[in-house]
Amino acid sequence: MNVYNFNNTIVAVSSPTSDQRVIVRITGADTVSKIQQIFSPHVDIVKQGIISCTITVEQGLEVDAMVYLFLSPNSYTSEDVGEIHFYANAPIVQSLIGHLLSAGLRTAGPGEFTARAYLNGKIDLAQAEAVNEVITASNTFQLAAGQQLLAGHLAHTITQIRLSIIDCLAEIEAGLDFSAEDIEHAQADKITNKLSHIKKSLEELLEDSVRCELVSDLPAVGIAGAPNAGKSTLLNKLLGRERSIVSHRRKTTRDVLTGELMLRHSRCVLFDCAGLTAQPTGLLDQLAQQAAIEAIRNALVVIFCVDMAKSDWAEDLAVFGLIQPKVLIPAATKADLQDKRKLSDRISQLTHFFDVPFIPISAKTGEGLQAFTDLIDKKILEQTIGPGVCDTSHGVAITVRHRQAITASITDIEKAVDELKAGNDEVTAMMLRAAHQNISDIEQPRHTGVDEQVLERIFSCFCIGK
Repeated sequence: MNVYNFNNTIVAVSSPTSDQRVIVRITGADTVSKIQQIFSPHVDIVKQGIISCTITVEQGLEVDAMVYLFLSPNSYTSEDVGEIHFYANAPIVQSLIGHLLSAGLRTAGPGEFTARAYLNGKIDLAQAEAVNEVITASNTFQLAAGQQLLAGHLAHTITQIRLSIIDCLAEIEAGLDFSAEDIEHAQADKITNKLSHIKKSLEELLEDSVRCELVSDLPAVGIAGAPNAGKSTLLNKLLGRERSIVSHRRKTTRDVLTGELMLRHSRCVLFDCAGLTAQPTGLLDQLAQQAAIEAIRNALVVIFCVDMAKSDWAEDLAVFGLIQPKVLIPAATKADLQDKRKLSDRISQLTHFFDVPFIPISAKTGEGLQAFTDLIDKKILEQTIGPGVCDTSHGVAITVRHRQAITASITDIEKAVDELKAGNDEVTAMMLRAAHQNISDIEQPRHTGVDEQVLERIFSCFCIGK
């Protein structure tokens, strides 16, 4: 994608594929004229606003739609922007996109709408990155941190730090310009203290931030266990739909089945796979087990299911030795089949046998599932954000690029302090200029001075249509 080519008017679907309402977004100089071409009957657009209309998808096919029109410069990209909202299936959407492309529009590249907003001066670079952080956030903490980044909280903090660096640099360069002597000792101590406070502010920015490195996938949570341990029933119950076939016959599930699970503070990809055995028989069983073990070992969290009503757990113990999870949640399934008076004793037996604490649940009745899903939520947050996170009001999203710039600035400040103490004022000034440049690279209100490859790398991570 060439984010610097403004000669084209671009189009893309900007709504999730799972939504029933489809949003087709258009921006560029020809936005108004191209939208007018698909109105049926023809409508002259004279001002921005919301237009209720019928649009021509292709010859002989029309649908009702709402067109939201934002004229330049009062739009997200600072160009004319039009959004077509309608209800349709995938073939109709593709037909409309094809119609618009044949009329001379170009398909937008990843992040091209936001790239144009940045390059037209509507947002700074950190805010542009925040758009993707908000879209890709997998939990409420990342979402809140991304929203703070989008609101300019990081830019405000960086501006204060940058001005403090300039103050110190001005004092040093004033001494170089107007005195033949080195900076007085008292003045040097004063500047050193200021630089120490700047360094501390940068370090606190890293410590208080929420790391939101861009990822292409949601965290994975796998359900493992021996055949007939209740894995498929649990998957269906947690997802709220029949995703997996439930049967009393062993080895019903052969493939890795997935679905998106929404939790209190996070979301993840929940998957169920073939029941594991100590000694798989036949090529089909071996391949299914190999795929299952690989998926489970790559999962962030693994739910290990054991049928607590069984009389013999030897097979389950052998399976338990195969999975080697990063984070384990042992689940004692089918609690509804257990005598309530003996439930505590049964859990104690399981815990002693496997040497891990089990949680009794019933996917059939829902017993224990709320506490169980809260535990999954907690484990995901501990692994993705860190232990002890419980407040979404603090912390701003920090990307890899931000972290690198802040870390480089801290190193420059440390070198500046060392050079100042050694009386090397010119080198001190040079290091402060480097620190200022590194920290300034985070904001960059205009593309001037930003490497094009950096912009390409940032916006290539975006979804098309954003």
